[in-house]
Amino acid sequence: MRLPRDFFSRDVLEVAPELIGKILVRRFDDGSELRLTINEVEAYRGEEDLGCHASKGRTPRTEVMYHQGGLVYVYLIYGMYWLLNFTTGTEGHPQAVLIRGTTEIQGPGRIGRALNLDKSFYGEDSISSKRLWVENNKNLPGKPKIITSPRIGIDYAGENWAGKHWRFIEGNGS
Repeated sequence: MRLPRDFFSRDVLEVAPELIGKILVRRFDDGSELRLTINEVEAYRGEEDLGCHASKGRTPRTEVMYHQGGLVYVYLIYGMYWLLNFTTGTEGHPQAVLIRGTTEIQGPGRIGRALNLDKSFYGEDSISSKRLWVENNKNLPGKPKIITSPRIGIDYAGENWAGKHWRFIEGNGS
């Protein structure tokens, strides 16, 4: 039921849309679980992608992106929100998917808060983690309809990179 390593060991542009409809699971210290259905993600693809944190090269912040797919990449924005990403691809090729929305909670900052994320999640392996992972959705009748749009908040990356339709959203067909 939990997504295996090979799911994440592919190119981010394959993994990102396939995360739509999957279940994000957070198990808290008291044993309770929060289960959220992913409905919006953004793909960030390597050093050449000027919207990607790895565009500045290997740093302490981006180190986890250079490792195997399936690891957790969290970072703090505005000094208060931990954003959740999962690494994809193969070692040495930094890629990650930002979890931007779920059916239950919209906004990556709100998701991080609901999951009670902090720096301790950085580099955690979602394949074996006892606190955070992604599962197939056994209640999903088929593949969800997906629409794409430009990523949000990366105008600094220039028109080419900011304009790429690497934001994947569950669509309703209208």
